[in-house]
Amino acid sequence: MAAAILAGMAILGAQQAVAQIAVKGETVYTMAGAPIKNGVVLLKDGKIEAVGANLQVPQNYKVYTAKVVTPGFVDAHTSVGLAGIYNIPADQQQLDPAAPVEPELRALDAYNPNEELVAWVRDYGVTTINTGHGPGALASGQTMTIKTSPEGFATLMDTTNMIVFTLGSSVGENFGSPKTSAKGMAMLRAELQAAQAYTKKMGNSDASKRPERNLKMEYLSGAMNGKYKSLITANHSQDIMAALRLAKEFNLDLVLDGAAESYMLLDEIKAASVPVVLHPTMARSHGDNRNMSFETASVLAKTGIPVAIKSGFEQYVPRARVLLFEASVAVANGMDTEQALAAITTTPAKIIGLDKRVGSLEKNKDADLVLFDGDPFEYTSHVCTVLINGKVVSEACK
Repeated sequence: MAAAILAGMAILGAQQAVAQIAVKGETVYTMAGAPIKNGVVLLKDGKIEAVGANLQVPQNYKVYTAKVVTPGFVDAHTSVGLAGIYNIPADQQQLDPAAPVEPELRALDAYNPNEELVAWVRDYGVTTINTGHGPGALASGQTMTIKTSPEGFATLMDTTNMIVFTLGSSVGENFGSPKTSAKGMAMLRAELQAAQAYTKKMGNSDASKRPERNLKMEYLSGAMNGKYKSLITANHSQDIMAALRLAKEFNLDLVLDGAAESYMLLDEIKAASVPVVLHPTMARSHGDNRNMSFETASVLAKTGIPVAIKSGFEQYVPRARVLLFEASVAVANGMDTEQALAAITTTPAKIIGLDKRVGSLEKNKDADLVLFDGDPFEYTSHVCTVLINGKVVSEACK
């Protein structure tokens, strides 16, 4: 009996040791203040216990060292986990071709936590993803927010974060109608007006006069009453302006997505206080993206518009771009290091409404960290260790 108790205590001690980690970095970007030289981040039970310069490391803490330490990266819009790495029908769940307006489609019901693409982005430092249905339908479905941890659904953070909308030519490529921007807007406005009427009827004090439950109307109503954010993919300047008008007319909590020509509408976007989840810096410049610029992220940031860089959705394998590389190219085109880090940490965390948990290295926040062997935005540097909720999930330098 005594031996069993001692064995149990030994196991418990080992678990506690694993749960207690010290990360030392020659430079630690907390994203909550100035970078810390010779910084130390103490992790305990999945949370950040302390951050500072030359902190004393308690006994029994396992120590990891790095040239540079940053918060785990946050991808504000991706289809990873719905769009699979092999680009075959069986692993492509991000867009349903049945109808152009389907806000009721839950990302939760299609997400595959064991998808290889989840591990692939994790190895490059992405620890939190706002993933779900992709662009290409007037309302393609919803996004959910989850960690890229091997623990899968145990790290689910939000089941429905945003409703995904699209304005532009890609809708007409996927459906018989609409074929023009004006028709697309007319169809969306009609659906939102129907949802307003549905909400009013559902509020009738006489239950017998209420309509039957309608999931499409429920989620559109949720977008209008602020329960869900509206992520509208719009790349042409006229479609971006249409998105701004739609948000004003129906009181949508708008997040612009893609926004290839946003540099043409800086005053309008800033006046509307709308954040931008920008296309990957190296996205292919064709179709609605034909007027994109490598400098857009820098221009938005310098104008004071909150900008996050996303990994995007590609038509070819591996289906998602490397968020780190996209931010690196933004640095090569006008962004400074901290602006680019903010675009993949603090700003996307704020946009998805989870900045109290992720996006920066601060006491009591989730212990999500990325350890580098050099400058994160230098081609010769590598992501060498990734931690999610205080657990090491990757140790292969990539």
